[in-house]
Amino acid sequence: MATTLEIIRGISQVMANSYDGASDVDGEPIKVGLKREEGSPINDSRVMDGFKVSFHNGEQLCIHYHSEIKLADVHAKNFENDISHMIDEIAKFIKKEYKKTTGSALSLKALGEVDAVVQQTSRVRTWVQAKRYYDIGGLDKNTEAVKGESKDSVDAKFKSFLDQGGWGKKSKNDTRKEPTQGQPVYQGKGKVKARKDIHSPYKAE
Repeated sequence: MATTLEIIRGISQVMANSYDGASDVDGEPIKVGLKREEGSPINDSRVMDGFKVSFHNGEQLCIHYHSEIKLADVHAKNFENDISHMIDEIAKFIKKEYKKTTGSALSLKALGEVDAVVQQTSRVRTWVQAKRYYDIGGLDKNTEAVKGESKDSVDAKFKSFLDQGGWGKKSKNDTRKEPTQGQPVYQGKGKVKARKDIHSPYKAE
């Protein structure tokens, strides 16, 4: 049974090999099933889309999908189904590449529906951002959970060094006068001037 860290490392390696234009060991392009892979990268105007993943609670994987779309596609009957199908294809790609990379199978079970947000910057440019959560199977449930608050682990010598700077006390050989608390200080005609409040006149120090 794989640990959480092992699965995260395997998925991270899959994501490292899924950028636009990536190729396998034989030099063949890696196909995810995205719209950007359709047509010629030189002659055709490609639809730019992509995806990323994030982990939640150590047991869930969230697949995020982003794509440029036409405003007419938003009102289509199968719009939500197309987005859901695209994310499912990405999940299949992750499982297939995970098998190639680690030699072990990856189980992903969809949780709930796809959460999609459509945004528009103009009458021409529109894009969709969607995500869906998946339950990661085959995890080692005996992994010890993180408990308690984190403690200050700064080395004593390094902390002493920080205390000598802006975070610590003023140095003994620093003879500069302190500016008026909370008020601006400016330099005019070679003299530093300050004032107690915004209504008081400037006085040379």
